Amino acid sequence: MAIRDDAGFADLRSYAAIGDGRTVALVALDGSIDWYPTPDLDSTPAFARLLDAREGFLALAPSTSYAVERRYVDGTNVLETTYTTDNGAVRVTDSLNTGVAGRLPWGELARRIDGLSGSVDMAWSIMPGSCFGTASAWLDGEPDHPILRINGIGLGIRGIDHGQHPPTGQTVEGSFTTSEGSRHLVAVVSTHDEPLPLPDAQTIDDGVDRTIRNWQVWSDTVAYTGAYRHAVLRSALALKLLLHSPSGSIAAAATTSLPESAAGGKNWDYRYAWVRDTAYTLHALTRVGLREEVHAAVSWMLKNLRSQGSDLEVFTHLNGDTPEGTRHPDLTGWRNIGPVVDGNGAAGQLQLGVFGDLFDIVWEYVQSGHVLDPTTMRQLAGIADLTCDIWHNRDAGIWELPEERHYVSSKLGCWNALKCAVLLAEHGQLQGPVERWATERDRISAWVNENGWSEERQSYVWYPGSTDLDASVLLHATSGFDTGPRMSATIDAIRDELGSGPLIYRYSGMQQEEASFVACAYWAVSALAAVGRRDEAVELMEQLLPLANDVGMMSEMIEPADNSFMGNVPQGLSHLALINAALAIAGPADPMTS
Repeated sequence: MAIRDDAGFADLRSYAAIGDGRTVALVALDGSIDWYPTPDLDSTPAFARLLDAREGFLALAPSTSYAVERRYVDGTNVLETTYTTDNGAVRVTDSLNTGVAGRLPWGELARRIDGLSGSVDMAWSIMPGSCFGTASAWLDGEPDHPILRINGIGLGIRGIDHGQHPPTGQTVEGSFTTSEGSRHLVAVVSTHDEPLPLPDAQTIDDGVDRTIRNWQVWSDTVAYTGAYRHAVLRSALALKLLLHSPSGSIAAAATTSLPESAAGGKNWDYRYAWVRDTAYTLHALTRVGLREEVHAAVSWMLKNLRSQGSDLEVFTHLNGDTPEGTRHPDLTGWRNIGPVVDGNGAAGQLQLGVFGDLFDIVWEYVQSGHVLDPTTMRQLAGIADLTCDIWHNRDAGIWELPEERHYVSSKLGCWNALKCAVLLAEHGQLQGPVERWATERDRISAWVNENGWSEERQSYVWYPGSTDLDASVLLHATSGFDTGPRMSATIDAIRDELGSGPLIYRYSGMQQEEASFVACAYWAVSALAAVGRRDEAVELMEQLLPLANDVGMMSEMIEPADNSFMGNVPQGLSHLALINAALAIAGPADPMTS
């Protein structure tokens, strides 16, 4: 399989992700890091060859032809890639290092090279781009300790027996030859608008081992031991990459502008924290026994919503700031499929499903043995009251569409919000007009049964008066709205119309516009289990799992014709949907040990 096309773009399946709790780097099969924003995941990246061949990379690979295999070190997000040439073999270990007590206060990208057999000629190159057309890199520092600077970012180059050449222009590069048992290192230390520490190279190399230990200690806290344990742990590790530890927020994905369609136009920036994605992620992480990340994210989400008053934003920056619009940098886009988008235009939309997402995770949090504080109780009571009033409105729906309608899944989100509000009140975790919440909950249920069901289609439909289908309705088998014959028939209708093999498109008509949406297929697994069709759920699950790439990473979308990745990557919704599907198959009795 060719790793890059003639324009220099790697297949999206070829990327593996590494991270440190603050940002993510994407490593291609040929050893090039083509995406590395620093200091934060949503910072303007100095290395973005993913989106334009001119936009910077950190390359490291044998100088001659090779075969390649790779894996993550067990229980970690540290990547091991083995290159085998005619003359020998070498292993590259890629790590975004963490510190003794958590994340480091600077970025530390370490690339350890170990000679395994024979000799291998290796070459490396570090060349920043233009930070989305906003700056030019320049060379600073001493010749033996070069520093690249761009847009306030300082990039210090460190190494062990790395054969650095005299730096020139905007590039630092080198070459060396491995031998059996040899150890080499190429590392980049980074800060932004602050002094740049330059740790000893051996200290950085030692940090790789510490980072492996840190990840493995974290993985030991993942309590799930049921079926598909390996896939569940790998997806939990992928979600951990998207958790922004300085704030507690969770990004929807690690990238921007990777196209959902080969025709272009559907390119979005997902480096933000959505209430929806946060809630779904926390639902998955709670159920596999994680505590610290869940508390941090729940607290961040509630505080962030509190600061917004009654105008709930569906997403914010990772630091909680309100998005300020979009711009379109003059970049080609991946495989020249534009546009490249910095920002997301869905800000300010009304999405009623957010109410259900919020209450669902709070109820999950309380069910896990935690308690709410008085301020949060007052906040949630006010949101429950708002839900009673606002569910009647049209909205943009879960898919953030420009045309507002009475989307059935949005009404079901409001139903779920009020269901959870009543349950919280019954458990002493909420005070307010409970009878009103229960009455409106039942009114929504009656509305959906009258307006959202089509006898003609034998399915819940996308919106009243339509015969179109929407895969997001499947989420409400697991929410508990319907686990009976109607939901079972809806699963069949959706798989029949929106399905392609095991994969499923988002809603009617999308087969002509974009690739299938990975999470929808895993929602179908969970829905099948919820309506009692467990054998079919298992069959579908086992068809879906091999569609991840060689290291278990998933994108937002998959093109059914050739199983190629499309959309942003790694995509949180895809990985959390996998986890929830495994838990649904395991069953409600004891998902940790089933």
